[in-house]
Amino acid sequence: MLSLKYLFVIPVLVALLAYFYPSDYDYENDMNERLQQILSGLLRAEKKIAQPKAKIAIGFGGCQDMFVDGLALLDALKFEAPENPEHFMSVDTQQELTKMMAYFFQHGAAAERYVGNDTLFNQLTRVAKTIPGYREAIGGNAPAMAQRLAQEGADVLLAAKLSNNARKTLHSSLHILGDVLEEDDIHLILEYKTGDKWGKFTSPRANRFIVHSDNSNPLLETVDDLEKEILKFDPSVLVVGGLQMMDNFPFQEGQMESRLGKLRSLLATLPRKINTHFEMASFSDPALLQKIISTVVEYSDSLGMNEQELPNLVSILQYGNVSLLSDAHPRVASVLDQMRQVYKLLKNTKEVDGKRKLTRLHVHTLAYQAILTTKGSPWKNTMSATAKASLTAHRHVCGSNWIHTQKSKLLLDESFSSSISASSTRIPVHEKRPVSCWDEDDYQICVAPVLVCTQVKQTAGGGDNISSAGLLVQVN
Repeated sequence: MLSLKYLFVIPVLVALLAYFYPSDYDYENDMNERLQQILSGLLRAEKKIAQPKAKIAIGFGGCQDMFVDGLALLDALKFEAPENPEHFMSVDTQQELTKMMAYFFQHGAAAERYVGNDTLFNQLTRVAKTIPGYREAIGGNAPAMAQRLAQEGADVLLAAKLSNNARKTLHSSLHILGDVLEEDDIHLILEYKTGDKWGKFTSPRANRFIVHSDNSNPLLETVDDLEKEILKFDPSVLVVGGLQMMDNFPFQEGQMESRLGKLRSLLATLPRKINTHFEMASFSDPALLQKIISTVVEYSDSLGMNEQELPNLVSILQYGNVSLLSDAHPRVASVLDQMRQVYKLLKNTKEVDGKRKLTRLHVHTLAYQAILTTKGSPWKNTMSATAKASLTAHRHVCGSNWIHTQKSKLLLDESFSSSISASSTRIPVHEKRPVSCWDEDDYQICVAPVLVCTQVKQTAGGGDNISSAGLLVQVN
């Protein structure tokens, strides 16, 4: 028999162990409670502002998206992972495809590249259709943003050349400009999940590698259609996207400059009451990106981008070159500092010949949303817009309007630094009021955590849905 001494000691040890090593059940309960409080706080912030019934014009281009498990497709094709990843400006061979896939896959970075080899592209699309889980949907930045805006109640004018089949899948309220195509351009989206393994590489986050062989979208053919109709439509905002289709496309001499010049002319002659928003994307050609800065960015009131596109924009503005890769999980402090850099560089744009000063900047990352707006600018409701963007991120990726905390996780800590500088302040994330907003100089910044979807249905189109939902809340 145990002595009375041991009968006393054992319960004390059990109590101490329970105190210092709480059960997984308690931890999970605490985390679920925190997730639920943050969700409730985001929903309250979203509902604080009635959704505006705004008129928005958007261009350019559209396509048919083909979604496939990227690793399953490569396995079916017997395309093995390379030993040495490498970047190329475009794809012409099997080796270039696999090396470039590995280059971005190992960093969990999204990318989109032109395939100049029709035989290879047709082989990819043909085999993709045999892979379990393969699906198709209307795609392209402009249709994705237009669809989201229409679902949220906006009156939308879409400039995009689409087939009749594609048009039938879009929201019935959309006004569509552009010729009807016999067949849509195809974008093949090779998706992968967090922790997927390919050869010696492991993906740090869910993402996709997109390849296309477009012939219509790079030419921005519906710029001419939009130019004829935009003043009659009289939108509050013109949204420009899809320019990454021009990246490394084999233009005839002077053709790229001509098309971007046409777009610049449209933007420069818009009445000042029509705000302009440019949605960034993945660019690898520094010459093209420089031209987009001078023909589009300098004529934009608002910019939207993800955590990869932000450092790329900083790099081209400050150093004249592109940044192909960046941190898949950047600190809030680093992103905010880069946002300040972009804002300071573009807010002083001289407003001559139709150019505009930047007054709004939205960066959407996996873990959080950040929006910067100039005080006194037309952009209102920044807190609600940041919450809306955060909730839209989960809704789109999980493929459901209903948000389940059981399908969610937080990547943002309980507090974050406002800057990487030594004098920065630490900003807490309050569960009941999760959107943190503060003033600096002549602008306001708001940051909201994202309830990251753990049961991923789709990643392509995420930025377009997030950016357009946040933008609509801020339109007068």
